[in-house]
Amino acid sequence: MSISKRKQEHIDIAMNQSVKFTEKTNGFEHYDLVHCALPELNVEDIHPQIQFLNKPLSSPLMITAMTGGFEGAKAINAALAEACQSEGVALGLGSQRQMLEDENYLDSFTIAREKGPDIVLVGNIGAVQLVGMTNLSPVCYAVERIEADALAVHLNVLQEVLQPEGNIRFKGMLHGIEKIVKELDVPVIVKEIGCGISREVALKLVDVGVTVIDVAGAGGTSWAGIESHRADRNALAGQFWNWGIPTAVSLEMISDIESLTIIASGGIDNGITMAKAIALGADLCGAALPFLHAYSESGADSVAALIRQWKEAYRTALLLTGCQDTISLQNRKPLRTC
Repeated sequence: MSISKRKQEHIDIAMNQSVKFTEKTNGFEHYDLVHCALPELNVEDIHPQIQFLNKPLSSPLMITAMTGGFEGAKAINAALAEACQSEGVALGLGSQRQMLEDENYLDSFTIAREKGPDIVLVGNIGAVQLVGMTNLSPVCYAVERIEADALAVHLNVLQEVLQPEGNIRFKGMLHGIEKIVKELDVPVIVKEIGCGISREVALKLVDVGVTVIDVAGAGGTSWAGIESHRADRNALAGQFWNWGIPTAVSLEMISDIESLTIIASGGIDNGITMAKAIALGADLCGAALPFLHAYSESGADSVAALIRQWKEAYRTALLLTGCQDTISLQNRKPLRTC
């Protein structure tokens, strides 16, 4: 099956089927933010803005890696970029692997910068695609072509094992990441896609020069679940539907690693969950599926409306914890309730 066809199937399943974890949560229900009854702040004193990749964000939020590389992806990425531009948040594109083979759907990626000239834009490639590559110039070109501010290198071992077309040669991924970190002119973000990142893995990544990690933990979209829908007879995918480290647990594992910028994604579903993730040590939060569903309602307008809803809840959570800004919230550890 072609990469483009596979990408189309992934989006169709995510939009129309149940693909969330069924027996595992993101873990944030075990934490409560500490309420401050005397914040001594006015609403206008609250400043949720942050800097990420040397650009301002109105709130610590990114619509994370979604799609690209098939006919319908252009409209989706155009709407997402338009909403991110209007609301001042970051956008991550889906895997650019298809770009490395041909440029049939190049505009499904380049549309993001066209519609979002000022946004933080993150490209995407799989770590397994870097294995054995002696010449990384095609990857560098793919990043330059979309004018990305960073490249996300995703770790998707479970999905590759489960999908019929998967690349299951994983030995050498760390070396490939080390090479792209050294050769690329923009930062590299290493991210999981729903199984979380352990402390051991994070330290290995830091050792090869990675400075930004997206834990992308369990509790949101299950890619084993998506692959189960793609192949109804794939019993193995069903068995691993709930595999992974919950996002909150992954955050706890790596939050004290110095000089590491941490993105929390995986089951981030509203502004309060964002605030809990920031309090647990994240610098930025990401989500994909909620914004894909918003897009399906009425395009960019619905996506922008959902972004505003999350931003308002996050800003309110700052006020209710007595925090004037995001940095202050990172120093207010939440209560573990169970």
